[in-house]
Amino acid sequence: MWDFSVGRALGLMRQTAPFIVFRMLVYFGIAVAYVLVTGVGAGIGWGIGNFGDEGFRAGSTFWGGIAGFGLTAGVIYFLREYILYIVKAGHIAVMVELLQGGTIPHGRGQIEHARKEVTARFGQASALFALDQLIKGVIRAITGLVRGLLSILPIPGLRQIMGVVRAYLRVAVGLIDEVILAHAMRTRSENAWASAREALVLYGQNAKPMLINAAWITAIVYLLSFFVFLIMLAPAAGIVYLIPGAWSAGGFVFAIIFAWAVKVALIEPFAIACLLQVFFKVTEGQTPDPEWEERLNQASDKFRKLGERAMQYAGGGVGRAGQGAEAPPQQPRAGGGGA
Repeated sequence: MWDFSVGRALGLMRQTAPFIVFRMLVYFGIAVAYVLVTGVGAGIGWGIGNFGDEGFRAGSTFWGGIAGFGLTAGVIYFLREYILYIVKAGHIAVMVELLQGGTIPHGRGQIEHARKEVTARFGQASALFALDQLIKGVIRAITGLVRGLLSILPIPGLRQIMGVVRAYLRVAVGLIDEVILAHAMRTRSENAWASAREALVLYGQNAKPMLINAAWITAIVYLLSFFVFLIMLAPAAGIVYLIPGAWSAGGFVFAIIFAWAVKVALIEPFAIACLLQVFFKVTEGQTPDPEWEERLNQASDKFRKLGERAMQYAGGGVGRAGQGAEAPPQQPRAGGGGA
């Protein structure tokens, strides 16, 4: 029915418990920041509103809360590179090592070990972020190709359900970029651009089993997320009660924020652990299909950009994931070369 083991995924989470705790501290810290700054903004708006009538006070409280929420969102937006680098990529690094039969340190040493591994594969946070953006662009192209193939199948009523299919595909591929990054760690490639390119071709030629498994994982993730949201409604409503002026929209918004924090801190690592199992299993022993490579070359300028970056690295022009290279040119290791 699927190509992953729920027990193995839970085992990976247990073995990487320091990262689970780290994720909880980061994402629940973000959730608390949203609540606090939004509350402060609403409080300032409520104070200003006391200079007017009741309608003015309600409006100023609302817009004060919106301003606080927007300010926090802006700060988090600028921190997204470091969250990807330190939290997400680091956690993937130790999961991959365990799936390959390796050993990892315990406690806080696990996080430092992962940071060194990520640095060795990708270099700086900004370079990894740039690579991740290219990968996401290529994944969108692959999704478009799959959607195009589905649209020409002689299935009755297909046009009517294509909207649902498109929505599913957008959700199902949401974590694939992290699986693509895992390929560089699995092959211990020195050339992150070439490794990503190879992994994307492997993903494309195995799109059917990957998407079937992603369907099950997506259903599990969103079912759990919905239940978490319902549980979070009560404490979120209690927090709103403490905000001056009882910011009425806050309960729903804060419940979503706390549910999001649980999702990315606890549920998302489970999904990644499942997807890694699937990708490693279905691509085991495979080599990139030249036909799929050509399809991606034609369909995605970002895929072509990955090829250019991979060649620059092999020629000594671009270092790990885009840094200036001072070392002499290196050839990609076996299994980590460009497609």
